[in-house]
Parts: sequence; C-alpha cells; structure tokens
Amino acid sequence: MTMGALHEGHATLVRHARDVAGPHGQVVVTVFVNPLQFGAGEDLDRYPRTLEADLKVAEQAGADVVFAPGVDEVYPGGEPQVRISAGPMGERLEGAARPGHFDGMLTVVAKLLHLTAPDLALYGEKDAQQLALIRRMVRDLNFPVEIVGVPTVREPDGLALSSRNRYLAAGERRTALALSTALFAGRERLAAQQALSARAQAAPASRARADALTALGEARAAADAHAVSQAALRCPSAVRTAARAVLDDAARLRPPLVLDYLALVDPSDFTEVPDGFTGEAVLAVAARVGTTRLIDNVPLTFAPEDTSEESPRDTPSPTPAGTDEAPGAAV
Repeated sequence: MTMGALHEGHATLVRHARDVAGPHGQVVVTVFVNPLQFGAGEDLDRYPRTLEADLKVAEQAGADVVFAPGVDEVYPGGEPQVRISAGPMGERLEGAARPGHFDGMLTVVAKLLHLTAPDLALYGEKDAQQLALIRRMVRDLNFPVEIVGVPTVREPDGLALSSRNRYLAAGERRTALALSTALFAGRERLAAQQALSARAQAAPASRARADALTALGEARAAADAHAVSQAALRCPSAVRTAARAVLDDAARLRPPLVLDYLALVDPSDFTEVPDGFTGEAVLAVAARVGTTRLIDNVPLTFAPEDTSEESPRDTPSPTPAGTDEAPGAAV
C-alpha cells in the first residue's frame, strides 16, 4: 500500500513481494493519497501525485496490478463516521505530533485490505510506528493476512528514501543527514557498550572487585572495572546520549534541524525502554528542516548479559576452617 510518488524504496517492496508471490502469484500495488491521515496545516494538497510515473515504477518492479481508486470510491458517502481507533499506541510519538493521523491511516488500510484481500501485505520499516499499529490491528481484529516488514532503503549518503525528500533544497538536505547520522551514532554506541559487556563476561567485574582494586591503590583499574560492570545496565541511556549529541549539533546548522522527538522504544507498544532493558527496540527520530518534516529509525537489539557460566575469578574460594583470612581481599 502506498500514497504514490513511488521511489526506489517502494520498488524494493514490490520486488520483495514478487519474490514471495513467485511466478504464479499476483502482486497488487495500491496508490491512494488518503485525506483522513492529513491533519490541519499538513501537506495534503502539496503531496505529489505522479500516477503515470508510478505505473511505470510498479510495472518494472514486477507488479501485476495497480489499484488507484479516487476519494469518492474509497469514501463514497464522504468522510466515514465509523473509523478504526489506533488506541494508546497511536497517541505516542507520531500520534502526539499528528493527532488523528493513525486513526485515518488504519481506517484506509483496513478498507484496502478488504478490497484487495491479500495473503500477505508488505510495508516499509521506515514507518516503524505505522507498521507496529497495522500488525496490532490485524491481530486484534482477526484480519486473515500476514504483515511483512521490509528494511528501510537509504540513499548512498544515508538519508532514508522518502517522497518528501524532493522538497529539500541542497542546504536543507545536508542538514537532514543529521537524522540518519544520529541513529547510526546511537547504534555504534550500543555496539561499544555491548563490547564492554562482553569484556565483563570474559573477566567479571563486580562492584566488589572494583572496591577491592581501590583498596589496593589501583584507581584506574577500579574505574575500568566499575565501567565494565555497568555497561549493560546503562546501554539505553548511552544510546540516547550519543544520538542526541548529533541532533544538538544539527540544531546549530544553517538551516537548522528542529527536533520533534528522539525516542528509544519497545516496538510492541512504542513506550520508552528503561536502562537495563533487553530485547528488540527501535531508535526513532522526527524533525523538520525548513518546511519539510522527516522521520527515520533503526532497529536495535539489547542482548541480555550471559550469566550461564560464572568465572572462577568471580566466585570466592571458601575460607579454610580455623583461619581469619577474609575472602573479600582476593582480586
């Protein structure tokens, strides 16, 4: 499902669908600029409509059919009085910035799923909150369809492909690169924190070990041991800090980047993850450059610390009977 103005990201979805459907299956692309998901002051009239070019992109990518209904066909009685509600998840992040957007999006997705009756429906992961809400709607309302997410397609400089990129002037585009740069910085910080965690697993560094090193006058080693022991616990905060630093710098550019939000969330409900979190997460950002609003995200995995085996160095030896030796002195 698309709103048209097809680009390489959409073409990737169609090619993926073609591979999944095989030579005897059918791939249907929908093109519909949905008025229900545009709020007051948003760019409904400005949104590009390039149906002839879209037909060529879809055909070359392997689509069998392009379904491009008009507004009167999708909403024959005018705006529908009965709509899908996105619920609490639809009020966070993008939903808070664009009230009612996700209700309108889910309503048209539900209608188009009924009208096209697919076995599988493919959506880009760039719109991560949209994808999560569609999956939740399909599960909650028992739609007979499998929802498939396809990774974000990026331009060579890292900018996520979007129909809105065409609005960016040269200087604005340079500023807009801060979105992907910030996300990659967060991802790199996570890798570094997890490398520290791996060190902790290889040579356990408990707080007791750090205190013992301090007692022996090994202040530098003690600080390192404490940092290693805390690496896994503070990963989410470190990821946010690394990404935020890039965005703060971009706010001082000309033209500046105006941040809407930076969030590190659980993809099941789009609530912020706490320090100590393990599992799948999404680092998401939204910002304006000039008059253009852009979103982007990267998926992250916070791995749990491996505690399956304890190193002998982390387990104090028993004190022999009849001695006064304190096991806490061992390092």
